[in-house]
Amino acid sequence: MRSFKAACLQVNASNDLMANCEAAAALAVEARVAGADLILMPENVAMMEWGRSNIVLKAQPEEDHQALKFFRDLAREIGVWLHVGSLHVLLEGGMVANRTYVLRPDGEIAARYSKIHMFDVDLGLGEVYKESATFQPGDDAVCVDLPWGRLGLSICYDLRFPHLFRALAHAGSSFLAVPAAFTRTTGKAHWHVLLRARAIETGCYVFAPAQCGEHVNDRQTYGHALIVSPWGEVLADALERPGWVMADIDPEKVKDARRKIPCLDHDRPFGVPKR
Repeated sequence: MRSFKAACLQVNASNDLMANCEAAAALAVEARVAGADLILMPENVAMMEWGRSNIVLKAQPEEDHQALKFFRDLAREIGVWLHVGSLHVLLEGGMVANRTYVLRPDGEIAARYSKIHMFDVDLGLGEVYKESATFQPGDDAVCVDLPWGRLGLSICYDLRFPHLFRALAHAGSSFLAVPAAFTRTTGKAHWHVLLRARAIETGCYVFAPAQCGEHVNDRQTYGHALIVSPWGEVLADALERPGWVMADIDPEKVKDARRKIPCLDHDRPFGVPKR
């Protein structure tokens, strides 16, 4: 497989859908002009809203989703593989999917993935999240074939479940996408180390576009969009401001890392202790 350039965007999304889409598109155009072949956007790229009623009100069904149409047009206009971090997709019954789309350069949808793991946590000092009250979890892991190899899909809190990423690697993924809106609290403690761990465990490149800064309801996200090598090296870090980072991606380095430490070949079944 030939090398390519991947770019991860970092945005500070508000609760204004079209303003968010236009801001992300401007960064994507910059990255494309700079040579990016694959551009990845963060979780909630088109909407950072707070509260179940507000999220449900602004979520849209896939067939009519303004942001999805906007980004399909963008992929077509700039001729790039575009990973649309995640959108709020309204489902029947009043629940919402937090869903990734991967778009081909002709704007067609190559893959969909709905976030499996719900962020239901209490971080203390009043910082409480309960995604399961609003979002319907996905049921299936998803990979998508790109011209350079297979990309495994995930979203944000999925990062804490290593078995998902091992499954994606065993399914042939050479690259992993982790679009996120990581909280500032958890990001400072865990973001870099978890992303590097997922890369090291699987021998994959990890692409992690991110939200940054302050959002509605005083929500704060960590930033630091990263690109990590299969050996666990941080190749690019967007720090704390909106923008984008890019790195040269060599699929041969995936083979090299797995040749040196073939841990995916060493998996063995084992019994689990009783609780």
